[in-house]
Amino acid sequence: MHIESEVSDHIDILVVGFGPAGAVAAGMLGQKGHQTLVVDRLTEIYDKPRAIAIDHEILRHFDNMGVADQVLPYVAPFTASQHFGAKGQLIRRIDMVAKPYPLGYTPSMVFTQPPVEVALRRHAESFDCVTVELGTELIDIADTGEEVLAKLKDADGRVRTVSARYVIGCDGAWSTVRQLSGMKLEDLVFDEPWLVVDVQVLDGALSKLPSTSAQFCNPARPTSFIMGPNNHRRWEIMLLPGEDPREMEKPENVWMLLAPWLSPEDGELWRAAAYRFHALVADEWRRGRIAIAGDAAHQQPPFIGQGMCQGLRDVSNLVWKLDRVLRQESSPDLLDTYTVERRRHVRTLTGKIKAIGQNICERDPAAAEARDARILAEGGGQPLTITRQDIVPPIEEGLIAAEGTPARGVLFPQPSILEPSATTLLDKVTGTGWRVLLDGRKIASGEWAGLCAQLAGFAVHAVVPAGKGNGEASVLQEKDGVLADWFDRIGAVAAIVRPDHYVFGAARSLADLNEQLSDLHRRLA
Repeated sequence: MHIESEVSDHIDILVVGFGPAGAVAAGMLGQKGHQTLVVDRLTEIYDKPRAIAIDHEILRHFDNMGVADQVLPYVAPFTASQHFGAKGQLIRRIDMVAKPYPLGYTPSMVFTQPPVEVALRRHAESFDCVTVELGTELIDIADTGEEVLAKLKDADGRVRTVSARYVIGCDGAWSTVRQLSGMKLEDLVFDEPWLVVDVQVLDGALSKLPSTSAQFCNPARPTSFIMGPNNHRRWEIMLLPGEDPREMEKPENVWMLLAPWLSPEDGELWRAAAYRFHALVADEWRRGRIAIAGDAAHQQPPFIGQGMCQGLRDVSNLVWKLDRVLRQESSPDLLDTYTVERRRHVRTLTGKIKAIGQNICERDPAAAEARDARILAEGGGQPLTITRQDIVPPIEEGLIAAEGTPARGVLFPQPSILEPSATTLLDKVTGTGWRVLLDGRKIASGEWAGLCAQLAGFAVHAVVPAGKGNGEASVLQEKDGVLADWFDRIGAVAAIVRPDHYVFGAARSLADLNEQLSDLHRRLA
């Protein structure tokens, strides 16, 4: 990198890209007080919907950030998706887990992206330590080993150099950060052309449409139908050989494809965009002081709506680790676990999504009929219901306890906690740092009181079902028994929970817990 001028600014973190992943990263860093500069070459939020689905893990993070109330007006439950086979018969349902919801929120949701992005950006901009520069482009970058030097060009063509302790590239599929730093994308072998169509449907025409989201696994033309918030409806329509994607985006051709459901007078065409549904993952997610996240690090087919969720998982994983490193609480080696954890998680989930997508995209009529028979046979001759939450994997390697440890790498539940005048979700009581949660039915207060003194920086709480406590103020009572059921199911009496809500490990006894804590302290330091 050739530096033409003196360094103009010294910051903790440079975030490149101010889409959802960049905005969440900046907001999380702002909450932790780190001097953060966010740049984006665009000056406005894209005013059309792209992502449409989020889940309870992501809303949990939004709530932890204090932005959930600003997001929720643009969110609705994701209805069950009914899959119809080659002959139009129902072959499978993909739904969400039942109440009481394990993380405290509706497990699967749809949302309207532009106003949600506005809320996420405003949250990031609310911190004095966060500076946002729109219309500013990254044109070069170099990691010196001690810092990262980044050359930036503003909308007027002025060029300056800033130094950052770390850089996070959240700059999309064509990531400049990824390309300049030499990280490569690996092709996971899925490449299909689709047309994505968003319509604001008039009230009187809603009755023409399916009452739930649907997947039409018709070999003649596979099509997805998604019910967005309010009157927003989306179709994802497979393009056939010989069809020109740019031609198929034209309104007259879009309405021809929508003719089985709607006519032009039934609604307003909001967006029509042709995409190639890819399955790609970066070979590296961090080189030295430069990391990538979101679409810069991976792209996957949208068949269970996890694309944006994956990007926000990336930054929620990375930021708490960066925070520890910046505060010199952990060595930079901790950041190695970012690539290990997220790359494995994305590869596993993408493999599952690919399998679903390959079933949906089957174009051979005979193979499609065989597929339908096989799926129905899995349900004993009836349509089988699976949940989106069962499809999303745990963390399988990285900063988690040894293999064989109960619940290692799974998301920790978030029950509703009874308080004198209301109920509140667990995170608001315990905070979102490292936590030890205990089954108060099986561990008496005298047994665990000493833990609090030992565990500097860890919150320690015992939880019991409502009415099962002995009146001790230190014991939390949960409303629905979510956590008690979880402890019973995994056969544990305690769990160590990370700041991103994944379980380091669950313990069958206090002796096991102490052993896991010793392992964790060694690895964190």
